[in-house]
Amino acid sequence: MTALSGKTALVTGGSRGIGRAAALALAKRGAQVIVHYGQAKDEADGVVDAIRAAGGKAEAVSADMAAADGPERLAQQVRAIVGERLDILVANAGISKAAAIEETTVEDFDRLFAVNVRAPFFLVQHLLPILHEGSSVTITSSLAAHTAVGALYAYAMTKGAIDTMVKHFAAALGPRGIRVNAVAPGVVQTDMSNFTKTDTGRDFTLNMQALKRLAEPDDIGGVIAFLATDEARWITGDIIHVDGGSKL
Repeated sequence: MTALSGKTALVTGGSRGIGRAAALALAKRGAQVIVHYGQAKDEADGVVDAIRAAGGKAEAVSADMAAADGPERLAQQVRAIVGERLDILVANAGISKAAAIEETTVEDFDRLFAVNVRAPFFLVQHLLPILHEGSSVTITSSLAAHTAVGALYAYAMTKGAIDTMVKHFAAALGPRGIRVNAVAPGVVQTDMSNFTKTDTGRDFTLNMQALKRLAEPDDIGGVIAFLATDEARWITGDIIHVDGGSKL
């Protein structure tokens, strides 16, 4: 599969879960992948090793997406690796916090918005000089942005902001030939969704889905890779629901 041969890609939060699956899927299609991580260095190195073992090109870089200067520092590292051309940005890094309204702290709220909303906004800003006609930006949204799922109030608000960001960025960057979309997964078996390992969590998830199995990160990663290909050249400003038919 060489649909992305010669392309360069950055995947934030690429060490685990959906980010890892996206990085591997992009590399499988021929892209050189920069795997960003926050703290999971060993896992990020493992993704890089897997890509290289399969004959691909990959590097790992670290930046704190909760820090105000995190996106700028990441953009600087990316430019040092790829030069003046980035073809694919997957802004996947994110955090979650389940808490009742009464239990949500200002610190939790601010950190959620810093990582999930502020970071991708300013990462796009700092990478704009090396994005070009034909570049693709994909940001990870969530089922929680569209329907009430558990006590994810502040988290869901951040993903609603992502959906708004995508539409405005797509409109603003479309004249430059840059496409901007989001993928909105449902419940996926990742570190963020440990409750799926319980009978109660599994039953809850299956009961709200049309497709009666638990999602794996690869179910999402392939869609992210597709959005970066020329086959998706006429898709922009869209939120792609990859949730097994949840809450139909």
